[in-house]
Amino acid sequence: MSATAGGPDPTRRRALVVAGLATLIGVLIAVLPGHRGWFDIGVYHGAVGHWVRGGELYGWTTGNGYGFTYPPFAAVSMLPMAALAWYPTIVVNLLLTAVATGFLLMLLVDPLARREGWSRWYAFALAACLLAGLNPVRDTVSFGQVNLLLVALVYADLWLLERGHRAAGVGIGLAAAIKLTPAVFIGYLLVTRRWRAAATAIAASVAATLLAAAVAPGASRTFFTEALWDTDRVGQLAYVSNQSLLGMVARLHPEHPDRRLWLLLVVAAAAVWAVRVRRAVAAGDERAGFALTGVVACLVSPVTWVHHLVWLVPGLVVVAATTLPWPPTEPAARRRLGAGIAGYVLLSSGLVWVFANNSGGPLGFLGGNAYLWVTVGMLLAVPVRVREPRRDHPSFTGHCGAITAEPLSGAVGRRPE
Repeated sequence: MSATAGGPDPTRRRALVVAGLATLIGVLIAVLPGHRGWFDIGVYHGAVGHWVRGGELYGWTTGNGYGFTYPPFAAVSMLPMAALAWYPTIVVNLLLTAVATGFLLMLLVDPLARREGWSRWYAFALAACLLAGLNPVRDTVSFGQVNLLLVALVYADLWLLERGHRAAGVGIGLAAAIKLTPAVFIGYLLVTRRWRAAATAIAASVAATLLAAAVAPGASRTFFTEALWDTDRVGQLAYVSNQSLLGMVARLHPEHPDRRLWLLLVVAAAAVWAVRVRRAVAAGDERAGFALTGVVACLVSPVTWVHHLVWLVPGLVVVAATTLPWPPTEPAARRRLGAGIAGYVLLSSGLVWVFANNSGGPLGFLGGNAYLWVTVGMLLAVPVRVREPRRDHPSFTGHCGAITAEPLSGAVGRRPE
């Protein structure tokens, strides 16, 4: 696109904006404390290498007592690590994370760019910069975590579901076999009556688990009879990084967390989620349904470390989509924009770490659970687009009155009619 006579070149201006934003975020990442020294990938690399050399997968621990906590299929998937030295392992992890992130950004942002007529490279570049600023993303990268890879696997099924593909569910099933949290998306498929996709996901997860059991029967037995139930393997529930409902309850009484209160909160969160995702899918808003499922997964999981909160990213995109065209003129869109910006700033701030050594008292309760409050807010406020429900959809209950209109609408992503 050429510049008008006497006017600035828009492509050059956009390139300068991206370069400036990337530089600012890069400097902030470099100077702010919080690099995790590739700790988690060190656990993967050490445990898998120990296992390949004849040791017990779940018997290996770091010097401070942390061990491998994922299901055996995750270790089978990570076997190539055993052939790599330390630094090549980090490089491969970063490359895979970059590919997964690129896929997610294209899936989530490209429809917005096309709908609004934006330059696609510009939208992608701005989204990448904003993504890099989030504390959960920074932690995922600097820990060497697999979170973004799992989100990409699950969201590959969003892409398939939106196209009515028969393979929808495979990604969710494999992700659930690697780490337990994505299994909530199987619940999503069941609650929204996507029977074929749910059966595919369950079959993929069971097949992957059985494959791991055939390759490593001893490790599989240890995981499902011992390691799975040992919460001390993953760290202290009351530690401020645990931004789940149980983490909040544990910080109220670290020595004796009230599990009954936690279960009550989990039931309440699951009930809100079930109602909202059924409305989303009946209205054809698959993206809001997936986003809400990622949100509730963070809430109900017993342990949701800060880096697990990358599951909130799609919800932030759905919120942003409902404020367009920009700047918003409708009051509801302005409120959503303000709430979305506030949530993004909080999730980028690292505020919870201020209370890492003292999360007691009213201020500690508020600040030490800051990311949890964002997550709860998203469960309640991620907008669901409203339209006439599809009568051929399995969630249709027989009359339009069964679908209650939500005040927040306009999310992107339509199921094919």
